Amino acid sequence: MARPRHPAAAQRAYPRAARLNELLREVLAEALERLEDTDERLGMLTLTGVSCEPDLRHAVVFLASLSDGARAALEEHRRQLQAAVASQVRTRRVPALRFEADPAIEAARRVDEALRRAQVRVETWQGEHAASGAADPGSGAEKLEPGDAKGS
Repeated sequence: MARPRHPAAAQRAYPRAARLNELLREVLAEALERLEDTDERLGMLTLTGVSCEPDLRHAVVFLASLSDGARAALEEHRRQLQAAVASQVRTRRVPALRFEADPAIEAARRVDEALRRAQVRVETWQGEHAASGAADPGSGAEKLEPGDAKGS
């Protein structure tokens, strides 16, 4: 049985790609913070993650929100950001960076919106049925069948 080339590598908690993505996120966040002083369009950007391809040719940088102005500024400063990665990260290649809004943020917004609509429905139902003494829909005293609830 062959021994691992690097004993420490066998003990690492998560794979190389995840470590590299986290390292890229840290380096790019620091570089963006420095660039924010010279370009106001980069203010208030939150870097949420980086996803690098296994061959290190491309990396997608995810941001919490991405206005058109911020996108243009990031495109203008792409070479500076890649140079920061090249100087601080030891890899065979420096990935070409692409900037996108984080889809998880939009998904969370949609879930939050759906929960708010559901809460409004429950409150409306409670208001309509409070005077009649009907059971609370969450109490289990009244079973609703699919299609019985409003909006279904």
